[in-house]
Amino acid sequence: MYHRQGEATTNFNRTLPQPQSELAQQLLKDPYTFDFLNLGEDFLERDLERALINHIRDFLLELGVGFAFVGSQYHLEVGGEDFYIDLLFYHLRLRCYIVIDLKIEEFKPEFSGKMNFYVSAVDDLLRRPDDQPTIGMILCKSKNKVIAEYSLRDMHKPIGSFSVSAKRYFTRGFAR
Repeated sequence: MYHRQGEATTNFNRTLPQPQSELAQQLLKDPYTFDFLNLGEDFLERDLERALINHIRDFLLELGVGFAFVGSQYHLEVGGEDFYIDLLFYHLRLRCYIVIDLKIEEFKPEFSGKMNFYVSAVDDLLRRPDDQPTIGMILCKSKNKVIAEYSLRDMHKPIGSFSVSAKRYFTRGFAR
């Protein structure tokens, strides 16, 4: 775990105030290891989400201390339309919401735009005056670090791209 902490590709140092940006970077890790899941070869994002919810205790332990589960497929109504966040958490130490978007493929630049939308919506609809800015986490099968950095460079919301490793159970495997 020591080698994985602080290794995520994020824009936290530009989008969060100190000391929250440093604390957020230290508390999050890359990759996350989901060896506790038991999924077959062909699975969908909703299968990954259901497996994580079914193993919520193990998932919370892998995320780290301070994460409180708020909901899965968390409903937001924006502009008269319905949107659903894959996973929503509140971090007790950071005092902010954490939006997690699950992707079973390699990171793509458009993922950051969708996450920016979710983070903005949560900030406007759920965040209380004493909460810190919402943080977005895009959990992907793998990522090209350069593409992720370009995608996050000019974002004004705190978003990070994280890879997932689940060697034991994913026969297709998530790459580091």
